[in-house]
Amino acid sequence: MGETNLHATVVGAGLAGSEAAWQLACRGIQVTLVEGKPQVHSPVHHLADFAELVCSNSLRSNQLENAVGLLKEELRQLGSLILKAADATAVPAGGALAVDREGFSRYVTQALTSHPLVQVVREEAVEIPDGPCIIATGPLTEGRMAEAIARLIGDASLLHFHDAVAPIVRGDSINMDVAFAASRYGRGEADYINCPMNEAEYHAFVRELLAAERAPLHEFEEDIKVFEGCMPVESMAERGPMTLAYGPLKPVGLVDRRTGKRPFAVVQLRQDDAAGSLYNMVGFQTRLKFPEQRRVFRMIPGLERAQFERYGVMHRNTYLHSPGFLDGHYRCLKRENLYFAGQMTGVEGYVESAGSGFVAGVSLARQLLGERPLDFTRRTMLGAMAAYVSNPAIERLEPMNATFGLLEEFPHRVKKAQRKEAWTDRALLAVDVLSGPLLEDVLHCEN
Repeated sequence: MGETNLHATVVGAGLAGSEAAWQLACRGIQVTLVEGKPQVHSPVHHLADFAELVCSNSLRSNQLENAVGLLKEELRQLGSLILKAADATAVPAGGALAVDREGFSRYVTQALTSHPLVQVVREEAVEIPDGPCIIATGPLTEGRMAEAIARLIGDASLLHFHDAVAPIVRGDSINMDVAFAASRYGRGEADYINCPMNEAEYHAFVRELLAAERAPLHEFEEDIKVFEGCMPVESMAERGPMTLAYGPLKPVGLVDRRTGKRPFAVVQLRQDDAAGSLYNMVGFQTRLKFPEQRRVFRMIPGLERAQFERYGVMHRNTYLHSPGFLDGHYRCLKRENLYFAGQMTGVEGYVESAGSGFVAGVSLARQLLGERPLDFTRRTMLGAMAAYVSNPAIERLEPMNATFGLLEEFPHRVKKAQRKEAWTDRALLAVDVLSGPLLEDVLHCEN
């Protein structure tokens, strides 16, 4: 297949928009990629490059027994730009796939800006373009674009919730006489820095965390919900004194080298850049005021003199009530050449966003080329995520990460201990079938 005179617009160059634009261009579709940066930045974005990671540099588990690990493998086998970039810029993270944040964005940006069928327009989009289009403006969509989407679907269908970002500390400010490098259960290399707490230190920390002053919400934001997957650490602590010890601070699989025993609680730090100079505080999304973050988080053993390269922040997210508005390919039911992708559709997470961009990009390309839409099926995680957010039986959509529970059930009984392996094997068989038509219609798109 060669270059065509067909054209589509992709609005937004986050993970979803970047993936969608790549899939379109690799199928011979001319793409106008509209991105507001660097002229316009959201409260949490700082780079001029595409596909910027802000909540974490981790794309989570790389293991096939984990649902998001399966989703990554599906994307890998089907030619995802985001997975190519992630694998090329990976940093040590045990069983997880974490990346050099800036290197990852640079890779995606270079791939798209050098593609002969991609024209990048650096301006803020304020209306839904005419013609074939994918809207991937992200969970911080606001202003005139949000108003344009609201006019299309009705105000009641635009929902909001909050997302929280974890602090990043300088590696050379961590006290390694107290902290130690290790991964849980010795899995992989010693990819995490662990700050151990005894019982007294843990309870003192929780008391100060709960008493710390928080950044105020605007009046119109006070009743907005917080999604479980990115809940602020202080909100988790409010659920009970041991919630953190059984959650992000759980000490299982780790041994404090000073005592030779398992600590009462552990704060884990994950490498955030290739040089190993920056570390993300795992599970420490927060909306504490900056001076309070410095005061309270320095109570953590090993972080007594921590230098914060970035403090945690809280921001508003926007997502659609996709059931009854989008179909199983992320296409708008009210306008057949309009698709949506990314977290605004109700998928939650970086990889899930990229997956929605992949499905939307492939689907729009095949529509423009006059080809039949591909059925990703609920046997694949890609298809199951799309089916979930578009399920008309859902009265109130909750943002969703990849989970095995979304996959199609087996027609026969499978033992519980064997289900994950069976789900994975079946999904990869389905992907193998899909890879034929998907990869055959791709032009040479190496980067």
